[in-house]
Amino acid sequence: MAILNALTIDVEDYFQVSAFERDISRKDWYKYPSRVVANTQRMLGLLDSYNIKATFFVLGWVADRFPSLVREIDSAGHEVGSHGYWHRLVHEMTPSEFREDLRHSQHVLQEIIDKPVVAYRAPSFSMTRQTLWALDILASEGFTVDSSISPIRHRRGGIPQAPRQPYVHELASGSLWEFPPSVARIVKLSLPISGGGYFRMYPYLVSKSLLQKVNTKEQIPFVFYIHPWEVDPDQPRLQVSTRSLRFRHYVNLATTEEKLDRLFGDFSFARLDDVLNRSFGYPGRFDHLSHLSKSI
Repeated sequence: MAILNALTIDVEDYFQVSAFERDISRKDWYKYPSRVVANTQRMLGLLDSYNIKATFFVLGWVADRFPSLVREIDSAGHEVGSHGYWHRLVHEMTPSEFREDLRHSQHVLQEIIDKPVVAYRAPSFSMTRQTLWALDILASEGFTVDSSISPIRHRRGGIPQAPRQPYVHELASGSLWEFPPSVARIVKLSLPISGGGYFRMYPYLVSKSLLQKVNTKEQIPFVFYIHPWEVDPDQPRLQVSTRSLRFRHYVNLATTEEKLDRLFGDFSFARLDDVLNRSFGYPGRFDHLSHLSKSI
């Protein structure tokens, strides 16, 4: 039987990405023409054609303005998780600011779908060793799954010593599952392969080969992520100051949907919670997995 992998969609608009935050103020978001509804519906249609269910980490700001989109995601059988409210990096917030942002997003989402929202992903995977306090806040606010700790160092976060497969944090406020973005080991190098800009930049056969290695050699599921704006090559070209960040945002947008179509045909996918349940016993026993406190 094929390994079931976790498919996740980070629902945010093209002008809300971390790469552009120095040039686009959050107070000006409302000035930009939104494309998130049409792009997310495009993703929903693609998933429906393959009968795939996914976890959608929805930005609270988006949910506040387009509650019918969140209901559409939920009614299609997908899991709704939180991506925070203001798309702020965790290491740029104080604990009290993080809790406020988290509560705001969770409240908005739960009011819309009338269900508990218990999965969280930090914007830009911005957890670091210095922000592990955020995990206890997540557990205390009722979250049971996090997908924020990258096991490699990158521009906005990461903890290279963290485990590369799902594991459990044992915290003062309770137990919290972690499903980290996947990486591939090539000799002594760890390569990010979970999706996003890497998926758009790598040739598809490279992505396929590296993802297959996680399934076949390590015998574990991988987690894949994508944003709705990544299937929108016609989005407005924003004038931002950093050329490299502008390149990474716009590179190969025209081929993303074609690559996703091939990906969905080559691998098996499901919601984050379903993958954890099938492969690791979530929400059952916690004592058979390594603990973060023993690993980093």
